Formats: sequence, C-alpha cells, structure tokens
Amino acid sequence: MCQFFIPTMPDNDLYTTVVSDAVGEGFYSEKRSKFYAFAHHVATLDEVKTLVASYRQKYYDARHCCYAYVLGPDGALFRANDDGEPSSTAGKPILGQIHARQLTDVLVVVVRYYGGINLGTGGLIVAYREAAADALSHIAWVERQVEETIDYEFTYPMMNGVMHLIKELNATIVSQEFDNVCKVSLRIRQRDAQLLRNRLAQLSFQ
Repeated sequence: MCQFFIPTMPDNDLYTTVVSDAVGEGFYSEKRSKFYAFAHHVATLDEVKTLVASYRQKYYDARHCCYAYVLGPDGALFRANDDGEPSSTAGKPILGQIHARQLTDVLVVVVRYYGGINLGTGGLIVAYREAAADALSHIAWVERQVEETIDYEFTYPMMNGVMHLIKELNATIVSQEFDNVCKVSLRIRQRDAQLLRNRLAQLSFQ
C-alpha cells in the first residue's frame, strides 16, 4: 500500500465530496465473482481505518476487501489498497473513479466474493472500476467551502463594531466569551479570511 500526493486542485476554495451520514452502494458480477461496493464520506484517517475494519469484520468470508480514499480539501492525500489482488488491479481502479469525479473526503470499499473462475488483470480492473462507479452513482455529492478559524479578543465597547463586521462578512461564531476582555472564535470562507483579519485589525486601532 503506497501513499501518493497530487497537485492542488484548480480552485482550492471549493471542493466536492459526498454527503455525510449516507452510504452509496454498488454491485458488479462477473463469472460468478461478486463485487459489493460502498462509498462513504470520511474526514480523517481514523474514520477510514474504522470503516475498513468494519467491512472486513462484516464480510469476513470474502476473498478480498479492497479500497481507496482521498482526503483533504485539495485532495492531496490518497491511498489505494489491493488487499491481495494483483498489483494495481483493485485499489487503483477504485481510486480512479474517485479522481474522475474530482471528489475528496471519500472512501470506497469493494468486497469481492470469488466465484471460482479467474478474471485476469483486465477483468479485475473492469470489475473493481464498475463496482466503485456504481457505488458513487448512488450517493449524493455536495460542494463545500474551505474555511479558516480566526480567534479575536476585544474590549466590550467594541462589541457593536465586531458584531456588525461578523454579519457583513458572513462569518460564523464558533464560540464566544464576553467579560472585561471579550473573545470570539470565528469561522469564515478561506478567500475572505484575510479581509476579516484586516478589518478586525482596523477595529483594534480605532
């Protein structure tokens, strides 16, 4: 199992992923071998490991449990696992279907039950590719923004100015604390983060 890195996607402020709390299921059959595919939203390597382990446990009697995933808003981290199939005949075709759709934060697992007839490298590539494609076609995709978190401290008399700026730039308040020194943690779209920092700095000097 190898780790690869790819260049940043053209628009690193928006990315496409699959919906959370849903499973896309796919299926492909060839010469009595059956390929069951499952697509999930994932955000961390721990989530990937947990899901893969759960499928290996659930389908303990299957010959292979192959998978691929892509993580990060820029899709920079991804892996493919052949789980005993000939090199690049399983994980790579699965990964190819994720990349073809420019998706990230997604895991696709394909479980194979061997049917007693060898499919050959070409047949395996087609089978894993089609099973993965079927799973991805059965789950909704969503476009999301890359966001940054900004922490800011200010005095109470600045409250109106800060709240007006938060509303104007469409920032989200993650947490807030109002005392002699007020504190807010804000989440904002990446492309607007520097503007928010600049405007907050201006408030501090008024």
